[in-house]
Amino acid sequence: MINSPISRWPSSVISQLGFTRALHLWLINFARSTLTEACEKGVLIGHLTIVDTQGTYSFGSNDKQTEPHVTIEVVNDAFWTRVLFGGDLGFGEAYLAGDIKTDDLKGAFQIWLDNRSSLECLSAFASRVITSLSAISSALIGQTQVKSRLNAIASYDTSNALFECFLSKEMQYSCALWVTPEEGLNPFLLDQTDTPEVSLESAQTRKLHHVLRAARVKPGDRILEFGSGWGALAITAAKYYKCTVDTITLSTEQKKLAEERIRSEGLENLITVHLCDYRDLPKSFEKAFDAFVSIEMIEHVGPRYYKTYFKLVDWALKSQSATAVVTTSTCPEGRWTAYQTEDFCRKYIWPNGTLPSPTILITSAAKATKSRLQLECVENHSAHYPRTLRTWAHNLATRFPQYREKIIKDQPASNLEDPAVMEVFLRKWMYLFGYAEAGFEKGYIGCHMFTWRRL
Repeated sequence: MINSPISRWPSSVISQLGFTRALHLWLINFARSTLTEACEKGVLIGHLTIVDTQGTYSFGSNDKQTEPHVTIEVVNDAFWTRVLFGGDLGFGEAYLAGDIKTDDLKGAFQIWLDNRSSLECLSAFASRVITSLSAISSALIGQTQVKSRLNAIASYDTSNALFECFLSKEMQYSCALWVTPEEGLNPFLLDQTDTPEVSLESAQTRKLHHVLRAARVKPGDRILEFGSGWGALAITAAKYYKCTVDTITLSTEQKKLAEERIRSEGLENLITVHLCDYRDLPKSFEKAFDAFVSIEMIEHVGPRYYKTYFKLVDWALKSQSATAVVTTSTCPEGRWTAYQTEDFCRKYIWPNGTLPSPTILITSAAKATKSRLQLECVENHSAHYPRTLRTWAHNLATRFPQYREKIIKDQPASNLEDPAVMEVFLRKWMYLFGYAEAGFEKGYIGCHMFTWRRL
């Protein structure tokens, strides 16, 4: 008989290994039984089937016409413990790790959102403790300038090629405006089958002009923008409205591409892209601007700094005849708290991002500016976001092969040439699109545009 290395281990080590494996199996069985029991009681809307090595579990209505009807195949039993101890974040991590397979990821989110009150027990104790630490840090420490820069690197200094892959030509990474809100919610509409008048590109162009019209800009006006993106709004303002624009960003990659696009349009004499924090504006900006615009940047500001943000807007705008327009994803009033807990997006897409409620922004602006900025209008764009997200997902899935090598080259330290790593990378983005689409459809998150005026 050949002595294997393991046969030479002390019996105490072997016993310890046996105990560890037994504990691991016990945890999986405990998690499985706990979660299946919770789903039996909690899935009241829709139908969920989970298949693993131990059998098939069905929850919800038996009516085959029930929507959504979702099947999840458990590939790795670690899925059960991930969800028990991590809740919806654990589910997302199980998906990234390949622990589960499903052909209807969005449907799984819909079942969770439709039944979230009766499935509240899945927000396990361990999950609440872990996410609460992040929430407390965000609320008390806030988005410091160092944190903001690190978050920008994580969020936007990844790969311009990645964003080129799924965005439309103007590269606007925010909610588009379709012809009607119903077009935004229609699940059967996709960019590639639409007429040019209702394509993603036309919907994003519509959004840019809508924001600038709300800002009442005219030739010769000077605009301040927080959050440059890749220059879409600045280019539109300079090219079509003959304005000068100062736009700020914390992303070196976005600044680089935005400036290339500005030069290609011959607009470098009208647009300046500043690499700086919004709290570090030059003194020359005081009372220098006719309009302020910001598209989906305030999510990175955080509750601790809302008043600082609006004080700076007030400081930069002219004393008379000025307008401020801010668009943002929002959290419904009933769920909003400064202590927002960790979720998939806050951990993997926009680190430490916080969705404001409409009321908290309006109140912060009034207090910070001593009502020198008067709220003129609040628009709800939530219904337009699902189709935007569906189209991004469609674009990523269909265009990825032609962008693959560029994306790998842009991120040499990420080891994306490894097919397994690339698979997780793509799963992350597809998870985001489905997760957010379901959230906007169900009203779990919203999207609003706020307009203030100084007469």
